[in-house]
Amino acid sequence: MKIKCVLIDDEPLATKILQNYFTNFADFEIIGIFHNAIEALDFINNNTIDIVFLDIHMPLMTGFELIRLIENKTKIVITTAFREFAAESYELDVLDYLVKPIPLPRFIKCIHKIEADFNLKNNLKVETPRLDPHIFIKVDKKMVKIIIDEILFIEGMKEYIKVVTADKTYITHKSLTALSEELPEDKFTRIHKSYIIAINKVKFIEGNRIQVHSYILPIGRNYSKDVKIRILE
Repeated sequence: MKIKCVLIDDEPLATKILQNYFTNFADFEIIGIFHNAIEALDFINNNTIDIVFLDIHMPLMTGFELIRLIENKTKIVITTAFREFAAESYELDVLDYLVKPIPLPRFIKCIHKIEADFNLKNNLKVETPRLDPHIFIKVDKKMVKIIIDEILFIEGMKEYIKVVTADKTYITHKSLTALSEELPEDKFTRIHKSYIIAINKVKFIEGNRIQVHSYILPIGRNYSKDVKIRILE
């Protein structure tokens, strides 16, 4: 089931940027784009919507006025150039508050928050499995979704890293340390200055070598003790 979104902003460029961001996320569907709140109000009242991305300063009706009119019909993400309205926004129970210009990494965090809220809401209705935990990495100008449990290991190169799964290898310009912060600590461990591995994919350890799935990787001297504790505990 896709998460249905509506974009409301009096600046066409602002909605265009969000549209471009959403092309990277197949689980989301934009079902309406509006440049004033009055037109959007009628659409919201007559359709099922999961999330609205809403500007605050608009002619005819402000974003805050619209929120009070639609009450709890849908979740709201504020998109604005002004930081000073954050406190008032959260008093209205908005899901997130994005300050323009919205950086893509910040947008991705918002997407994760929406997914978590959407999964929780669905699980309260019926017992359904959660979406697999995942990360997004930039590959050839696209944000690619990678299921965390499918990762075998990550290799740090000079100017990029390789994320290796059983089926595919992804190359992205990101530091090994930065990506490690997005991974669950209980499932991954560093074995070398250039390698992070999935603990549950380990086949054996022999001396300073470790087999992860079908790959033989080196264990760094400074990591050897910690690796054996993590793997064999």
